[in-house]
Amino acid sequence: MCAVPCIISLLVGALYNIVDQIFIANATYLGSYGNAANTVVFPLTVIALAIAVMIGDGCCAFVSLSLGKKESQNAKKSVGNSVVLTIVSSLILCAVYLIFRDRIIAMFGGTVNAETFYHSQEYFFYISLGLPFYMFGQAMNPIIRADGNPKFAMLSTLAGALINIILDPIFIFVFEWGMMGAAVATVIGQFATAGLAVWYLVNMKLVKPGKEDYIISRQVICKTLLLGACSFLSQISLVAAMAAINNMIRKYGALDPVFGQEQYAQIPMAVVGIVMKFFQIVISIVVGMAAGCIPIVGYNMGAGLKQRVKSLFTKLLLAEAGVGAVAFVIVEGFPGKLIAIFGAANESIYYTDFAVKAFRIYLCMILLACVNKACFIFLQAMGKAAASTMLSMVREIVFGVGFALLLPLFWGLDGVLYSMPVSDVLTFVVAAFLIGRTYRELNGYLERQ
Repeated sequence: MCAVPCIISLLVGALYNIVDQIFIANATYLGSYGNAANTVVFPLTVIALAIAVMIGDGCCAFVSLSLGKKESQNAKKSVGNSVVLTIVSSLILCAVYLIFRDRIIAMFGGTVNAETFYHSQEYFFYISLGLPFYMFGQAMNPIIRADGNPKFAMLSTLAGALINIILDPIFIFVFEWGMMGAAVATVIGQFATAGLAVWYLVNMKLVKPGKEDYIISRQVICKTLLLGACSFLSQISLVAAMAAINNMIRKYGALDPVFGQEQYAQIPMAVVGIVMKFFQIVISIVVGMAAGCIPIVGYNMGAGLKQRVKSLFTKLLLAEAGVGAVAFVIVEGFPGKLIAIFGAANESIYYTDFAVKAFRIYLCMILLACVNKACFIFLQAMGKAAASTMLSMVREIVFGVGFALLLPLFWGLDGVLYSMPVSDVLTFVVAAFLIGRTYRELNGYLERQ
């Protein structure tokens, strides 16, 4: 039950972007062009998220381990240093995005056609302005959970998402602000979440940092970032995979007899972005379940209670497989209904046909993807940063990017779709080995007791 607030927090966070996409898709003056622009910008927000979760999840793990060892001063120092690091890194990233906007958009496939590029520029500009609020809220979320208040973490994220949901239709349909309206609604919601996080920081309970804890300590920062490295790499490597996919879609879509036409060129990118967003919702549930275990696992590892760790690992893997099974039934059985939510009635038949195929192929191994993700995070919580990071890198860089670049050479656009399930199957082979080894280590420890 302690994982429920974490699941809701991450799920609501994932809904920020997909809510924008739903309203954009159903605005006839934006449609698939706006959706394609949203797909282009999405990986760039994930870069910000990667930095934020590296700091926040690393701090969460560090705090949990420190409390388990009765080292409260280290826990306070980690929180203070993490706050400073988040603020500085968010301002730097915001400046980089604003200075190199057009080049960055082009790198992520935004030049598929002129209309998509225009909408991407507009959406990206306003989203970039909100990065400091977004990153602060995302980094503080796991820190608040580590302080023993997952409900507040959930409610702060929920408040921002509700504001976004309320403002999106007003700005897009009533004011007709287009991509600017979608972005501004998102930023206002992020500002609300960040504001609540600041309030909580001032009123923390278990780990309340003093003024001296905000002075940077190289040792504490290094330990915090090392523990959060897996979270960072799992997100940043996902960005690399999305960049490869977007550019392969642009390249091989131009060679397709249908999508090579100017008026249909944005459809594959818009559709794949929608499929990725659905996947993101499922993975948010998976990550929420696993991340909810981080404080428990960290505390029990620090206290030497390995039997509880083993039991929790088993329950988590079974639960994650169950989530994957439900998602599999939905994507394989009801892809037409899923795409209907994203303005299919306003688009050509090519939009719906490609979307149905994309859902069924791209996510056919979603069950394995869920188990893989659970394995990444649980190993991180156990302090096995190297194994967790290696598995994440293999999935997203070696397999994710590699197959996204390789398979289209043989199967064109379909090759882009098949890159996802092939990567998940091969990653599961590696994950199964690490899962078995983890059980053997825990069993060996228990036998020695």
